[in-house]
Amino acid sequence: MIRAVLFDWGGTLTTFHSVDMLDAWRVAASVLAPDDIDRMAAALLAAERDVWARTTTTLRSATTAEVLRTASEAVGLPVDEVLHDGAVTSYLDQWAPTTVSRPQAREVLHALRQRGLRTGLLSNTHWPRDQHESWLARDGLLDLLDARVYTSDLDVVKPHEDAFRALLDAVGVEAGEAVFVGDRLWDDVHGAGRLGMRTVWIRNDQVPGYDVTPDAVIDDLADLLPVLHELGSTASRQSR
Repeated sequence: MIRAVLFDWGGTLTTFHSVDMLDAWRVAASVLAPDDIDRMAAALLAAERDVWARTTTTLRSATTAEVLRTASEAVGLPVDEVLHDGAVTSYLDQWAPTTVSRPQAREVLHALRQRGLRTGLLSNTHWPRDQHESWLARDGLLDLLDARVYTSDLDVVKPHEDAFRALLDAVGVEAGEAVFVGDRLWDDVHGAGRLGMRTVWIRNDQVPGYDVTPDAVIDDLADLLPVLHELGSTASRQSR
């Protein structure tokens, strides 16, 4: 009954990190406006918050380059693509330590592949695909994920059904044949469940809650494999 196990990225395959977002943007601001770092960093943060506010309104996606351009225009800086590229690189380098995968991620993905299950990743992100792919390769996960979908390449973000459908299509399974694992009740559990996927919430009390009931709850990726066995057994009993 289960043909694929699909994952969120940040907070799911990686551990969750609380980050001072203004400090993170100051690195990019120092490239874009070295004489006006504070004002530029504030504009960058405001532009990013506007992006994420869309997850409860239009669900329209964005890219890091768009965030930088919007902020540059807000403070009256000319759009300089060379400077923007350098700012994006600096900003992403700042995030690198928070992107390390959970210790069990590689073992769990390998076990799923050994069981003949398809695997995939769907991340709400404005960061570019190449950066995500390099971090996954660094941690030995890239080749263990049959499909990787990033909303920076799409028109919408989770929980929009088109974001999930993009991953289901890439993996080649129907919603009822897939389990989605994520740490956000609104983005991941609500979004995937609405399409008919079974859902596993990896508990994260540091993100906004939502009134939805996942099919299973785990505290660590190592708990996923026995949970999948139970979900498969339950589905088999219900189909008889």
